[in-house]
Amino acid sequence: MTRVLICGGGIAGSALAILLGRQGIEVELFERRAFPHEKPCGEGLMPAGVSVVERMGLAEVIGGEPFYGVRYHFGDFAVEGRFPSQDGHPSVGWGQRRLKLDEALFRTASSTSGVTTHIRARVDGPLMESGRAVGLIVDGDPHRGSLVVAADGIDSPIRKAAGLDLPPRRKRFGVCAHFRLADGREQPPWVDVFVRKGYELYVTPLPAREVLVAALVEAGAMQGPAEQAYSRWLRAEPVLAERLDGAEQVTAIAGRSPLTSRARSGVARGLVLLGDAAGFVDPITGGGMAQALVSAELLARYVATCGLAKQDQWLDAFDRERNAILRDYRILTGAMLWLASRPRLARNAFRAMAATPRLFSHLLGVSGGFRTFLGSSMLNSMGDSSSH
Repeated sequence: MTRVLICGGGIAGSALAILLGRQGIEVELFERRAFPHEKPCGEGLMPAGVSVVERMGLAEVIGGEPFYGVRYHFGDFAVEGRFPSQDGHPSVGWGQRRLKLDEALFRTASSTSGVTTHIRARVDGPLMESGRAVGLIVDGDPHRGSLVVAADGIDSPIRKAAGLDLPPRRKRFGVCAHFRLADGREQPPWVDVFVRKGYELYVTPLPAREVLVAALVEAGAMQGPAEQAYSRWLRAEPVLAERLDGAEQVTAIAGRSPLTSRARSGVARGLVLLGDAAGFVDPITGGGMAQALVSAELLARYVATCGLAKQDQWLDAFDRERNAILRDYRILTGAMLWLASRPRLARNAFRAMAATPRLFSHLLGVSGGFRTFLGSSMLNSMGDSSSH
């Protein structure tokens, strides 16, 4: 019997397949589309995610354009904050095309001993027996396993089929496109965030002089077609317009809605929801990819330590620890959403941040996934989670 069945070949699913395969566990990974494919995403991998990639030994395979913090822009006022250092070394995030990141992880999973990958595989739902997930139904055929992992994204059909879905509390959507900067244009080592009433713009530096410009928009804030509104927002920011002067748009505008998901629980008997499928507040603080990697690493550690045969004894403990790790990040995300809807108050709050750079840096550490509000580091606690 295949021991672990994973639905979804994105960051969470592929990373988990790699980590479990390296432990000698048989894995079958199903992806419903040709892979990789373009996916609207902020494309900034926060430091906690970079650390997981490094522990997996995949830093050179994935790579990326380094950034060392975030700059927030409120019209003519801007404030920049650096990620707090770790062990005396600067913390770094990576900007990388989601297409490249997904491709590198999926290819590594496909070449990992014990892992079998499938593309264009339609997962019809979980295979249930006596209230327990015992496999997946793929293209109409049953596949049985000891553990089922749903890493099938924000919309997660498996979460819905398992009765774990909850409606999102907030309606926002995102649009994005990639640009290649003109020769001589600056590529600052920051993620730039431009805050306006009803929307924010996020500019992530990428390799090969490319940048991603993503807009997160409140429902009802867009006036006219998305392409026209997007172009208008870019022109409204003088700093951004200058940076993009002469740039070539290399991808069409893509959109995504909803941006959030909620789950009654991240686990059920024989089933784990992983990554965005387990619930995601909002991409406003940019930690989605890092959360997926940290959660995959944590789950692999539980499997290695406790074993699949005793999963009923540890699935709830895994979910509690995952929620504890992500708790402060989610609180910060909620606070940022509240501030973003009040630009004048947000401007004043960030002026105060500019006067307290250590506090600002610490909060960026929470956003980056490697600090808690009380100051403890989460990177060291996760350091022995992977096996390779």
